[in-house]
Amino acid sequence: MSAFGGTGNRLLATLPAADLELLRPELETIALEQDVVLARAGDEIDYVYFPHSGAILLMIDMADGHTVATGVVGREGAFGGLAVLGSSPLGVTAVVRAAGTASRISAARFQAAFDRSPTIRQAVLKYIRMLLIQLELGSACNALHPVETRMARWLLQLRDRVDGDVLPLTQHALSQILGVRRTTVTLLMRNLRTRGAIRSEQRGRIEIDRARLSAAACECHRVMRFEAEEVLASRKARFHPAPITKRTCRA
Repeated sequence: MSAFGGTGNRLLATLPAADLELLRPELETIALEQDVVLARAGDEIDYVYFPHSGAILLMIDMADGHTVATGVVGREGAFGGLAVLGSSPLGVTAVVRAAGTASRISAARFQAAFDRSPTIRQAVLKYIRMLLIQLELGSACNALHPVETRMARWLLQLRDRVDGDVLPLTQHALSQILGVRRTTVTLLMRNLRTRGAIRSEQRGRIEIDRARLSAAACECHRVMRFEAEEVLASRKARFHPAPITKRTCRA
């Protein structure tokens, strides 16, 4: 089974040319800068983002200041697509974890194309189903699986969406993703280094050994990837993003 590697957004690439043309004139290519907050819990969805590279984490913010990640979006999908289900405040905060680029379209324009094209509706609803499975499985994983296997799973999920085995992560970021203390992350990192699953860690970069990390992770990573590949298995049209503009998403 292939990872999500490659150039371009894979969800857009599933659309036939005629349906893609309903979106293309309204799409702008932007830079996604690491640590940028695209939207906060309670906001209305203004834009739909289709990443070509990088990773967007979906975070839950608790009243006591704790956080935990519930999902991740990369070139396999989109953030903001739930806007087609109706206007309502976001329940998550979307943070760029790995820098990259994305095609962006206003939620209103995307809704118009969604209403007009049965093919776009089918593709988006299939992706939403996949995303909901990721969120549901992630919730069960958080409740039932040891924190070390969960950390291995998250590292692999991020690896699926970046080009290479060096991940842009700090221990502080991992503690926010997992919803645990920094000291817990330090202990887990030491354990995974001993097993050879993590090769090195320095200056906000973690180098992993993918095969050994897979052996340390729970089955949830494999299931999530399978669901994503099922959604993306249909025939792909070619999608080439426009040249990147001066627009960037900054904190």
